[in-house]
Amino acid sequence: MNTTPLKIVFHGQNAANFRQGFEALIGPEHQILDLSDALDLAGECAHYESADVVIGIKLNDRMPAPLKGRLFHAPAAGTDAINTALLPAQCSLANCHGHENAIAEYVIAALLTRHVPLARADQDLRQQHWTYWAGRPTALRTELGSQTIGLLGFGHIAQTVALRAKAFGMRVYVANRSPIEHATVDQSWTLDGLHDFMGSADTVVVSLPLTENTQGLVDAGAIACMKSDAVLMNVGRGPVIEEKALYDALKARKIGGAVIDTWYQYPTPTQSHCSPSKYDFSALDNVLMTPHMSGWTAGTVKRRQETLAENIGRLSRGEALINVLRGPLT
Repeated sequence: MNTTPLKIVFHGQNAANFRQGFEALIGPEHQILDLSDALDLAGECAHYESADVVIGIKLNDRMPAPLKGRLFHAPAAGTDAINTALLPAQCSLANCHGHENAIAEYVIAALLTRHVPLARADQDLRQQHWTYWAGRPTALRTELGSQTIGLLGFGHIAQTVALRAKAFGMRVYVANRSPIEHATVDQSWTLDGLHDFMGSADTVVVSLPLTENTQGLVDAGAIACMKSDAVLMNVGRGPVIEEKALYDALKARKIGGAVIDTWYQYPTPTQSHCSPSKYDFSALDNVLMTPHMSGWTAGTVKRRQETLAENIGRLSRGEALINVLRGPLT
C-alpha cells in the first residue's frame, strides 16, 4: 500500500516522554523532529508551522500555528490546553488513552491503604507495639469489599476501576451525563441527581475531563451531601472539584478524607517546584497527596506510543484515524 511521507514534530518535554524508540514504530520514510517547549531555538517555529503531525499537549495564541498540520495528536487523554479554534481547518485532533489500567491500580491501592494498614502495623511492631494483633477488639479493621465506590464519569478510567472494584466485592455506583447500563454497575444517576449520588458512596472517584461543563461541578453543595466518613478521590482534572470547597471541607472534617492526584497549580518548564494549590493541603492530616502520578507507568507510555504510531500510519495511508476528537472541517 502506498504511503505518504510525513513530517512529525514532538513539541515540548511532555511529548518527549514518548519519543524514545519511536522510529522503530513507524516507517523510515517519515521525518521526526524534536522541538523545545518555548519554540525559541533556530528554525523551530518554521518546523512547527510546516509539520504534518504535531505531537503535543498545548496550543494557544502565544504560539505559532501548525499551518500545515493534518493531525494534532495529544500523547494523553486530556486536551483542555489545546485551543481547537487555532487548528487549521484540515487538521484533526486526536488523543491517547492507555492509562486506565495504571489509574485503576492507583485507586485500589489508595483505598486498600485505608483498610489494610500495613505500613502502620510494620512501623508499630518495630517499636514492639502490637497495634493490630488479632484477637483484640481495638485491633479490628474494615474491609474494602464491604464498601460502595461511586464513580463520577464512566469513561475508560471509571470502567476499568469498576472491574477492579467488583473483584473485591464492592458495590459500584455511577453518576454520568448520559444514563448507564453496565454489568459492573449496581446503581446509576444522571448528573441532575449528582447530590443523591454524592451521598450514596463510601468513596467518590472523580475521573472526568476538564470542560466548561465539568469545571467546578463538585462544589460545596455536592461535597456537603457526602457521608461524614466518605473519601473523595480525584484522578481526573483538579478544577472539576472546586478548590476552596474541597479544602474547607477537609479542614473542617466534614468528610472522612481525600486522595488527590490532580491539582490546581503545576510546575512549568522554567519552574520545577511549586505548591499544588493556593491552599495549604499539606497541613491537613486527612488528605493523601500525590503528584499527578496515577496513570504514569511504563505500560502507559508504551500503549500511548502505539496509539501515536497507529494514527501516523493511518494518516500516511489515507485511512480513518482512531481516537478522533475533532475531524477536518474541510
